[in-house]
Amino acid sequence: MSGRSNLFGLLLLAFACFGCTNSPGRPAADAVPIDPEDISNFDFLYAHNCAGCHGPDGKGGASLALADPVYLAIADDSILRAVTTNGVAGTLMPAFAKSAGGMLTDQQIEVIVRGIREHWSKPDALRGENVPPYSAPNPGDVSRGSAVFSAYCTSCHGPEGRGSPKASSIVDGSYLALVSNQGLRTIVIVGRPDLGAPDWRGDVPGKPLSSQDVSDVVAWLASQRAKYPGRPYQHSEKSVGELR
Repeated sequence: MSGRSNLFGLLLLAFACFGCTNSPGRPAADAVPIDPEDISNFDFLYAHNCAGCHGPDGKGGASLALADPVYLAIADDSILRAVTTNGVAGTLMPAFAKSAGGMLTDQQIEVIVRGIREHWSKPDALRGENVPPYSAPNPGDVSRGSAVFSAYCTSCHGPEGRGSPKASSIVDGSYLALVSNQGLRTIVIVGRPDLGAPDWRGDVPGKPLSSQDVSDVVAWLASQRAKYPGRPYQHSEKSVGELR
């Protein structure tokens, strides 16, 4: 009897183990959750953090295209890293790094920066071109910027920048409230290929904008920005209790 009992016990144990392994609801071996901080795949990180604004293939959307060799020619890795890490204050670009309140590690930021460069940059795309630098080397002049706008931009954006059948208003209060001066400079230089807007070489054929031209027109555009965006009334210095 003892031998039969032992055999029965072994069979019961084997059945129990087999049943636990295949019981309903038990996760498969390859279904173990991954710690979000361990994700290091560029395609995954880009799709879940960048594609919503910059497009699933980097060709633009609500924000400018990252798969643009002109943009990547003026924005080096330190710029891409800083913008991704800290965002851009006062705009729709949030901070993504944990150190700045986001959800990505510094290593994941590096994966994104390296992936953007490896996937979409073309080092020789602008060889021989006199490309205006990403950052303005000198302050812009508003009056000169008005003349630059008239010469280079009115054919699409209208004489006062309020739009035309070819392009939208570039002085719209909501737009200017959500874009930084650096954002304006970047767009003037690289254009918006996804929207049909040319880069700094294409506004007037044969007459590319100089770096100072870009600085001046950005200064003029910034001067059109409302001091108190979203307020359809004159600002008052009176306290709330004094307003009538």
